[in-house]
Amino acid sequence: MLSHKHHTYHLVDMSPWPLTGSISAMMITTGLVKWFHQFNIDLLTLGLLTTMLTMVQWWRDITREGTFQGLHTKRVVSGLQWGMILFITSEVLFFFSFFWAFFHSSLSPTIELGACWPPTGVQPFNPFQIPLLNTAILLASGATVTWAHHALLESNHSQALQGLSVTVLLGLYFTALQAMEYYEAPFTIADSVYGSTFFVATGFHGLHVIIGSTFLSVCLYRMYMNHFSAKHHFGFEAAAWYWHFVDVVWLFLYISIYWWGS
Repeated sequence: MLSHKHHTYHLVDMSPWPLTGSISAMMITTGLVKWFHQFNIDLLTLGLLTTMLTMVQWWRDITREGTFQGLHTKRVVSGLQWGMILFITSEVLFFFSFFWAFFHSSLSPTIELGACWPPTGVQPFNPFQIPLLNTAILLASGATVTWAHHALLESNHSQALQGLSVTVLLGLYFTALQAMEYYEAPFTIADSVYGSTFFVATGFHGLHVIIGSTFLSVCLYRMYMNHFSAKHHFGFEAAAWYWHFVDVVWLFLYISIYWWGS
């Protein structure tokens, strides 16, 4: 069956993008080290540029395979769904490690921290100002992406576009507010374990919001180009799953780090 031309599996053609993506990732990490130690961003800039070029061309190839060549059969889509589920599971474990570090330090603060939490000398954010607004923004974005999904299932193209457009705008708004929050922060990543856990956990979440916003932006373009139908839209479905994961992680971050931890 596998040798038949029209089998249900997708045998991927040889592609240069995994190699260029790996090289770009290495350039970004070494470029970050160079930036931190030598204050030179040339290698980092080159790594980000090659990563963006790889992303655009890789996504172009996958869009072509799934939309125009018909290679994403039901069996292939099932494999993609399980792949996304396992990826999100790995992301859950990734953030679990940050919460573990936070609660390990906050539930039993050492004498070096002043035997209290937040540590002596650290002024935390007011959880009922920008953090609460960001919570409302992400909850609203979860509602709008669900609106877009249901509109797509009902073949309502205009409402799907509207819902997804609002979701992308809310994601960008969240990122802008978090950048402003970081700029005005009264403590730094070097201020004891509080600063380390705060900026690493919220910073990685912010990175995931940027990735999710990019994911949804690509889906918005594809939806505008009529690449999705009510029965064939896993690219958008995967983006929606990822965005809901980002929403849930933020709720745990807000409750534990911003509210309880302050």
